[in-house]
Amino acid sequence: MTLLALLRHGETAWSAAGRIQGRTDVPLLPGLSFCFPEACMGMRVVTSPLQRCVQTAELLGAPDAAREPRIIEMHWGDWEGESFAGLRERFGEAMRENEARGLDFRPANGESPREVGVRVRSWLRDIARENLPTLAVTHRGVIRAILAAASGWDMRGKPPAKLDWSAVHLFRLDPAGAPRVERLNVK
Repeated sequence: MTLLALLRHGETAWSAAGRIQGRTDVPLLPGLSFCFPEACMGMRVVTSPLQRCVQTAELLGAPDAAREPRIIEMHWGDWEGESFAGLRERFGEAMRENEARGLDFRPANGESPREVGVRVRSWLRDIARENLPTLAVTHRGVIRAILAAASGWDMRGKPPAKLDWSAVHLFRLDPAGAPRVERLNVK
């Protein structure tokens, strides 16, 4: 069983303002610092190709971390730059119905969480096949998709656990790449 650690990138101006970033390549806020998580010592580091993740990996001391396009954030289409509050106000009942679809929620001209899960599953299979403990610097949408796969959560209602987005989330991958939760919210 391969150990996989997931860490969300550091804060950006958009995330601080509650704006949906998606694939928009927003940099980290200046002045951030990170310590390499103790639970991840000795792991190889891979990162989403978006600069907020690459910069987080650099701050962790992994400037040469491999870029992995399959762990890029969910594509939010026309809604990138918007806030959930604004979308809920503008679309009302239609937004509530869309959110109630869980894994099949879809932003206008964007990607569903189910599609994120499909994209990420091929990467999980590769990680399991390589059998190297891995720390991935990635995004909220990717971490939620892996949590959904590990727990059977269909993304309707509350998640099975409250995630601390500044913590590391540990999963074990079976030989086929299927994840199971090892420990969440590791500081």
